[in-house]
Amino acid sequence: MRIVAVRRVSQVFFLVVFLWFCVVSSIGTGWWQIRGWPVNWFLQLDPLVAFGTILTTGSLYSGLLWALATVVLTVIFGRFFCGWMCPFGSIHQFVGFLGRRKDPVSRKLKKNAPRRAQTVKYYILLFLLSAASGTLIARAVHSAFDVPMLLWVLLAGSVFLCVQTVLKTWDKPARGFGLLLFLLGAWSVIAFFTSLDRLIRSSLQTGLLDPIPLVHRSVNLVLLPLLDATTQALSVNSRFYEGAWLIAVVFFSAVLLNLVIPRFYCRFVCPLGALFGVLSRLSLWRIGKVDASCPNCMLCEANCEGACRPAGAIRVHECVLCMNCMSECRHDLISYRTAPSATGEVSSPDLSRRGFVITALAGVAVVPVLRLGGGMSHSWNPDVIRPPGALSEADFLSRCIKCGQCMRICPTNIIHPCGLEAGLEGLWTPALNFRIGTSGCQHNCIACSHICPTAAIRPITIDEKLGLNEYASKGPLRIGTAFVDRGRCLPWAMDKPCIVCQENCPVSPKAIFVREEFATVRGGALKVKKADTGTVEVDGANLEAGKYSSGDYYLRVCAEPEDRRRLIAANTEKVISISSDRPFETVPGTGTGIEIQVRLQRPQVDLERCIGCGICEHECPVNGRRAIRVTAENESRTKKRSLLL
Repeated sequence: MRIVAVRRVSQVFFLVVFLWFCVVSSIGTGWWQIRGWPVNWFLQLDPLVAFGTILTTGSLYSGLLWALATVVLTVIFGRFFCGWMCPFGSIHQFVGFLGRRKDPVSRKLKKNAPRRAQTVKYYILLFLLSAASGTLIARAVHSAFDVPMLLWVLLAGSVFLCVQTVLKTWDKPARGFGLLLFLLGAWSVIAFFTSLDRLIRSSLQTGLLDPIPLVHRSVNLVLLPLLDATTQALSVNSRFYEGAWLIAVVFFSAVLLNLVIPRFYCRFVCPLGALFGVLSRLSLWRIGKVDASCPNCMLCEANCEGACRPAGAIRVHECVLCMNCMSECRHDLISYRTAPSATGEVSSPDLSRRGFVITALAGVAVVPVLRLGGGMSHSWNPDVIRPPGALSEADFLSRCIKCGQCMRICPTNIIHPCGLEAGLEGLWTPALNFRIGTSGCQHNCIACSHICPTAAIRPITIDEKLGLNEYASKGPLRIGTAFVDRGRCLPWAMDKPCIVCQENCPVSPKAIFVREEFATVRGGALKVKKADTGTVEVDGANLEAGKYSSGDYYLRVCAEPEDRRRLIAANTEKVISISSDRPFETVPGTGTGIEIQVRLQRPQVDLERCIGCGICEHECPVNGRRAIRVTAENESRTKKRSLLL
């Protein structure tokens, strides 16, 4: 079997596996629903996810150890992941093939010519990793005289200089090392006079453009919901996601650009591809020519997926191991081997030293600039409600890769991608919307906390969520608090009976209780025309027939005590019938004043018991803006967000 055929089989296989993992990431009893499948495996293989979380947290989540295998195999074989495993790359390659299949060779060569803009992805990678490094840098400054930290800084600086040397952005490593020592001395001075650790922070934003979280997010929140809207095969109800249109625009734009330039995203944008490009500089095996005597027919470049120019000095860092050049070469001059290419190699991207430094500084600076609005302190948005088990906001943003796995697995469809309500840092991170789903956050559900690949939503148990057994002293996890909007609540604002929120409150004892009050309905002050022990004919009024027979309306004779009321059993336009279990002892005479009163059970929220599950908000019969709404106040994850000062 030809090597290209093997590569295609591999791509199809891993794409199908990826899509299958997306499908089974749902709660249910069907054989095709989650049954211990490693649904996060592609995310765990992603070294950019692992490297980013190491920078932001200083630790590595155990599941992400898979990324080490990807790194080792890349150092041995080159960018095999891009060309053989990446599901997003497979989609790009197929669409790019459709776009150029009828093009003449000259046009294919033009599309596959290397472009200077291919270095943009390396700057994107550097920017994202710099943004993730802020806390590490701040700790280094704050601990300038801490010997272990100093050793770590020296090691990190050495790695930094080595990377620059590999990328050929610094031609004199010794001079660079001297500059590093100078910076360490400057840091020591700065540590005496400033508190940079309070200013510089890190934020994990790699998930915005990292292809594995991006394709997870796109399939989970766009493609599968669109499919399920017609088939209803994956969910009982159609699933909706707030702001999914923007995710769709990014996904389809990236895919359709392949019709213009093959693998457009891989060549110009992909930060994971850039990371693999840096690692492949060290690869043992690589594509190259075995002999320099080449007739330059250029057929090897006609279908090159990486625009790596195999006909000349091959760009090793851009080669995605598609093997098309080997297949197309009619002279058997191209092979995959450990020896360098006979016509030379370009092993590093063309990055400028100035661009490298400016991009790194911009990445470090962007996070504190974004936080100048106070979104992490006093000006936090209470409408952003995180799932149960979510870390404190700063730690959450240091781990969340915006993959959408928690949104996909949520059985009630209440976890949605944030827009800008959580700030630019929080774009596409998960937040709860109780109006869109089929209910609120279910008491016995902890699925989102166990599927999160980076523990931005930490794994919790049912006992911890409900505050049972060993967690009884701490109480249940609170994700927010419900508040009654008296201006919209039916009993409060419109004198209409309603206890839906109280009836549906799942907390025991209920967090929502009611206070019973009686109010005279509008136009309910009437005069008696005639009466007997069970009925009253009113004088001069035209009542709506049957309006007061719901069991919530009472008749009170004005001359009797305030608490002496009789339940209305039925009414016509002129006659009111009262319940037979409490007839009039003294029949009211003609002209006696009477009142039709409604019993109102006005809801109140017990702040000590409310956990913010949102079931009350979902079930509230007031359309649009609900009369009872949950906000993030009093959430367990951050003590500073307690309701009372």
